[in-house]
Amino acid sequence: MDKNLARLRRARKTRARIAGQGKLRLCVFRSGKHIYAQIIDDSKGLVLTQASSVEKELRSSMKNGGNIDSAAMIGRRVAAKAINLGITEVAFDRSGYRYHGRVKALADAAREGGLTF
Repeated sequence: MDKNLARLRRARKTRARIAGQGKLRLCVFRSGKHIYAQIIDDSKGLVLTQASSVEKELRSSMKNGGNIDSAAMIGRRVAAKAINLGITEVAFDRSGYRYHGRVKALADAAREGGLTF
């Protein structure tokens, strides 16, 4: 089993556990150059809000979309968007990635921004 298949297997198990909780899900995806975060309502199958390092407004303020600083910026932005929608509690879906580096920076910044998980 290669690394990506193992990650997807871990992600599937985590998402099944989150679905049992019935909470909104803060889902993270990271690539080599960018990081993405979405708040998803699985019961309706809707993405309620999202933020990514690809957004035009943010690209000018960040030097590189694939580092810890940009991940923290995305975490703060998705938290601010969620607070504007009245969302304060989510379940963190790290998509099978290890909880360190960019994923940890995004989660910590989202907590500082007012989300609880």
